[in-house]
Amino acid sequence: MHGIKNSLDNKLYLKLQGDKILERVSQFDKLYIEFGGKLFDDYHASRVFKGFEIDSKVSVLYSLRSKIEILIVINSDDIQKSKVRSDIGLSYDNDVLYMIDEYESKKLSVCGVVLTHFNNQPSAIQFREKLDNLGIKTYLHYVIEGYPKNIEKILSEEGFGMNEYVETTKPIIVVTAPGPGSGKMATCLSQLYNENVHGIKAGYAKYETFPVWNLPLKHPVNLAYEAATADLNDVNMIDNFHLDAYGVSAVNYNRDIEVFPILEKIFANIYGESPYKSPTDMGVNMIGFAIIDDEAARESSKQEIIRRYYDAKSNVKIGKMKEEALDKIELIMSQMDINPEERVCVAAALQKEKEAGVPAVAIELNNGKIITGKRSDLFEAESAAIINAIKLYAKVDDEMPLLSYSIIEPIQQLKLTKLKRKSARLTLDEVLITLSINATTNAMAQKALEQLPKLAGAQMHSSIMLFPDALATLKKLKIDVTSEPIQDTKLMQR
Repeated sequence: MHGIKNSLDNKLYLKLQGDKILERVSQFDKLYIEFGGKLFDDYHASRVFKGFEIDSKVSVLYSLRSKIEILIVINSDDIQKSKVRSDIGLSYDNDVLYMIDEYESKKLSVCGVVLTHFNNQPSAIQFREKLDNLGIKTYLHYVIEGYPKNIEKILSEEGFGMNEYVETTKPIIVVTAPGPGSGKMATCLSQLYNENVHGIKAGYAKYETFPVWNLPLKHPVNLAYEAATADLNDVNMIDNFHLDAYGVSAVNYNRDIEVFPILEKIFANIYGESPYKSPTDMGVNMIGFAIIDDEAARESSKQEIIRRYYDAKSNVKIGKMKEEALDKIELIMSQMDINPEERVCVAAALQKEKEAGVPAVAIELNNGKIITGKRSDLFEAESAAIINAIKLYAKVDDEMPLLSYSIIEPIQQLKLTKLKRKSARLTLDEVLITLSINATTNAMAQKALEQLPKLAGAQMHSSIMLFPDALATLKKLKIDVTSEPIQDTKLMQR
């Protein structure tokens, strides 16, 4: 990754995106925008486009906050099944509560929560009561027999007419959800139908960063999106509706293209005629117009594909992903002539493990330097590597310990004797907490601690799979991590 320049002008993107949304809402009395992908912490976009800020979508909404309210959608079946977001470990219902807090902390108004697929699921009823007690409005939407093909029934009192009408007051309603399959699009369409019954001309738009519609189909940015969604079977395709209507090639993905003929009929029935001639027309994504260095975007996308390849190998190993998803990523890599060894920190980590005879980690810093760490009696490999990296930035001599054994030893004894842990080695969290305490009396430790922000954007590879707590901490440090698909039985006994 060293040497890759910024490929995106984030300020330009924010302006173009805000202007596009305002332009679209001007065509209607109010606009429902279905938000795809991640609204918070969009690390994929920040890796593919260097310069993209992870909360850029939220920044767009904040700039329009006087005109916006948020509508959150959750599938009642997901509540009943206690479905969990794999990336952050939160159940969908708890993620809804988290999102409400996050939106309100950013001065974005939440107008309510829609429970879709409602069929008196006990957990959904309990969740609704919890939201009611918190003063959050809730609305029930039901399964419509024959959805989405039986348009006559859908657009009737026995269809969308059964759903509770969501009362909104702002011209722009952002519809978001904890994950896929929540019913965002159906909620938008239901509102369009019911707004029309109330004499309001409401519009629909989709805001999804990837695939980037105005880049070529096989551009590395779009192929990186295919790699990221390999387990969902999303396939980038030329939008044939857009090509037929305008003679312009645009990229969309299979699910939107497949469902468009049905959407077009629904729009035509509600409005008298459809305002859109293609799935691409429905979108408002402007990120492709803010790219300032295409070559840099290509290179960072290739690196992201390699990262997804290693993630897939590990997920297949632990049964979280099917082999077919890994095969798809390998096919993408073959088509692009990408070699896993192009991720520089990989070879460095494996070489360090070979030399030391124990699990090892390598970090490629933003200045291009490679820092390694190995497992020892004191530290896990990732802990050692982070310590070595911040020592380098702080110009602390490599032989000078930041944490003395007199500090480490009582912690290790506590882990072994009182907490009955199998390993006394300090985890990354434990190292950073101990370092921060030591920094109150040790200027050298304080100086090293101040270097942590410089690790943002660094690339790390481990010779073994890391524990979830280490991965979560490294993510907070904004370090991109991959590993070999090897579960170390000694590590599992930690």
